[in-house]
Amino acid sequence: MKMISRKMLATTLTLAMVAPLAVACTKGEKADDKQERVLRIATPMMYGGEDQYFRQQFTEIFEFANPNIKIEIVSTMDERFRNGNIQPGEKMPDPMEKLKEIMQGDNPPDVVMVGYEQLPDIIESNLLTQLDPRITKDKFDTTGIVPAVMDGMKNAGGGKLYALAPTFNSSALIYNKKMFTDAGVDFPKDGMTWDETFDLSKRLVKGEGESRINGFSFNTQSQGGDLFYGLQMYTAPLQLKMFDDAGEKMTVDTDQWEKVWTKMAQMQKEKVFPEMMDPSKPMNRQYDQNNPFAYDDFMSGRLAMGIINYGQIQQLTNANKNAANFKGYTPIEWDVVTIPSHPEAKGVGGAIYMDGIMGINAKAQNPDDAWKFIKFINGEDWAKLKSHSSYNLVARSKYLKPKDGLEFHMEAFYNVTPAPMDNNTKIYRTNPNIYQVQEIGRTQFMSVLQGKTTAREALKQWQTQGDAMLKQMKENPNAPMNPMIQQAVPAG
Repeated sequence: MKMISRKMLATTLTLAMVAPLAVACTKGEKADDKQERVLRIATPMMYGGEDQYFRQQFTEIFEFANPNIKIEIVSTMDERFRNGNIQPGEKMPDPMEKLKEIMQGDNPPDVVMVGYEQLPDIIESNLLTQLDPRITKDKFDTTGIVPAVMDGMKNAGGGKLYALAPTFNSSALIYNKKMFTDAGVDFPKDGMTWDETFDLSKRLVKGEGESRINGFSFNTQSQGGDLFYGLQMYTAPLQLKMFDDAGEKMTVDTDQWEKVWTKMAQMQKEKVFPEMMDPSKPMNRQYDQNNPFAYDDFMSGRLAMGIINYGQIQQLTNANKNAANFKGYTPIEWDVVTIPSHPEAKGVGGAIYMDGIMGINAKAQNPDDAWKFIKFINGEDWAKLKSHSSYNLVARSKYLKPKDGLEFHMEAFYNVTPAPMDNNTKIYRTNPNIYQVQEIGRTQFMSVLQGKTTAREALKQWQTQGDAMLKQMKENPNAPMNPMIQQAVPAG
């Protein structure tokens, strides 16, 4: 007997899994519904027309179940950007503006896929069809879609649904059970405020220097003292912005920004967060040969609580399962609870990313197949098949269960509401130098943490220096920024 190739075996298994989906998809289909048709899907992301990942992730099963529907993928991302062939100072076309253009062109796409931060733009431009009437007409059940996704989609559409997302990724607060037990402190729980979390952290700090155990960090992996970027999870639900919607004026010299920065400096002083790294000393623990997970504070036993992405869970469970193979690693007993929130934004988290957000173009040539496709990839059968992923979560809660026989509080990853979206996303897309404004803030924030200046003084500096940089960007958006601009602007 000839050996069956691995490729043939994999194909056979895939078809065996997909077959029930095909039956479910074609059940009730009209006998004359065999006409060959084209369904065009457009996206501003880096997928090409024959992108293998896109098809494997989103369209292959649908195409198998609907052989008469040919799917065309149209990317509005410039080929030069996708291939890395960009010349210094070259202005690239905005893929979102290109998407909006073709959505209203002579050969408009039927379905569009965008990022969560891009969704409000095309909704407000009246370019998407509202899905609620179709959902009601077809009695499409959305009750099983997790709050993290449904609330996010509705918030983007002002309470109405213009798109759905079949998968998402999220974060939760992970904690080391033994550290809490040893300290005689109760375990964290769902729905804690940030202040409650910080108070817990203070009770768990132990030791000094390299042997210190920290209570909390915005990132389980060693940040090198970069609290500034971790802090964005804290500020996002408060809707604190760096600059106005036009990208012309800084908005950081305010009482609310001062309150946050003062709070963070005080928490750093009270040892809520890991010690700031001394840049003059090498970060030896990142490369400890006796500890393969030295770069991760939680897995190295240096951190009691931290924000962890769902995709990191797999690494932790694998390490625990194979602890005997990792010299210097001790298995960790852990669990997760929801990300803390502010009293004024209860239950709102700042680390939810939805994947495969798709809506129907208001000028779709084939709106019925567009809805058929969106309904299919957001349905239960698709979720059941895709629920085996270790890195993304399916939007249907019925299929969100811990893998490999584990038991942990899975609901912590999805019983939250996404933070409101920043309306400045277009500025980030069209202005290649805008991130340098953020870097000014990082430098000033570090001065506050080090006690060199007050929060308000630092924010005034950021406001003044940032305004000067934004002015320079507006006058010549593609020119290199003057590195001396920060020194050239007078303080406060």
